[in-house]
Amino acid sequence: MMATPDVVLLFSGGLDSILAARVLAAQGLTVRCLHCASPFFGEPGAVPRWRRLHGLDIDVADVGEAFAALLRERPEHGFGKALNPCVDCKILLLRAARRHMESVGAKFLASGEVLGQRPMSQRLDTLHLIPREAGVRGLLLRPLCARHLPPTEAEESGLVDRERLLGISGRGRGDQLALAREFGLAEIPTPGGGCRLTERENARRYWCVLTRPPAGAPAGGPAARDFRLAGTGRQYWREAGGRWHWLCVGRNNRDNERLAQAAGPEDALLRLVGLPGPLALARGGLGWERPVLREAAALMAACAPRARDAARHGARVSVAVGALRLDVTPGEAPGWGLPAWEDARGEIRAEMRDRAATPALPLQAQREQL
Repeated sequence: MMATPDVVLLFSGGLDSILAARVLAAQGLTVRCLHCASPFFGEPGAVPRWRRLHGLDIDVADVGEAFAALLRERPEHGFGKALNPCVDCKILLLRAARRHMESVGAKFLASGEVLGQRPMSQRLDTLHLIPREAGVRGLLLRPLCARHLPPTEAEESGLVDRERLLGISGRGRGDQLALAREFGLAEIPTPGGGCRLTERENARRYWCVLTRPPAGAPAGGPAARDFRLAGTGRQYWREAGGRWHWLCVGRNNRDNERLAQAAGPEDALLRLVGLPGPLALARGGLGWERPVLREAAALMAACAPRARDAARHGARVSVAVGALRLDVTPGEAPGWGLPAWEDARGEIRAEMRDRAATPALPLQAQREQL
């Protein structure tokens, strides 16, 4: 049975979170790490390796549905350069961490944040705002930059020795690399944001999911499974008859397996008959009009070299959609695709301007709407 921890540390697997855990453990504190996972960040499959490599206790929390709700409702503090709601994300993760802290009996929270390292969520003002809005003010200790911040309850009580905490700041990694050598880390992770929402290619995929409700899909807006699907294979969207249609086409066997697993009862899976090729998933496809489904089948077939070869010799190919068989000529179908990043970014900016111009509801009215 695991010992009751002193602290729950938000753990990304990056260098800063590893060092934060080591700094606290060096004071004799029992550290329990919490790795949060969603369609946009997190590597739960890496946790067993991290446990062995770093000698850490690491729990995993799936925050995918909470994060999907955050995006549906739009982040109160806005998006960054792409579709990254960094401030609201940190608030969400700290709320999850507090629940975990209470469930395991820990006394305080910690994170590997460094003052000034990230332009949106690690400025001095946001380092104060985030714990206040997350309901963890006084509970959250940032061991790597604690000297730049007011003492926390754990320091004031004597549980943590503030003199042994650090005052790192800025975007450089020199101090962290020196500390890693001091601790003798066997492996130093490469730097990286780790969040798919910061990447333009992914952001335009996710923006489509947020703003183009697909025909035949369940009501209620996109869930975590939709964002996972948006990260799988080639993505195509098409407006027809005043409705959006969403098609995902596998690029390899791994994509094909993921698409097969992702299919819900309202979805249609498209397969070539008698030829090797990709699997495609039409979200809500069982409710699509036959002409649109035929276009999707031709588009999927165009992604298969053997089907294209057959078409060059004048043959049509057959695509199975459940019990239905569609004979099509492989080819690019007009109107299917993804918006360019510039167009998606323009839509995001326009929505943010509109929201900023709309007076916020009083807090009580917001609660009544929930």
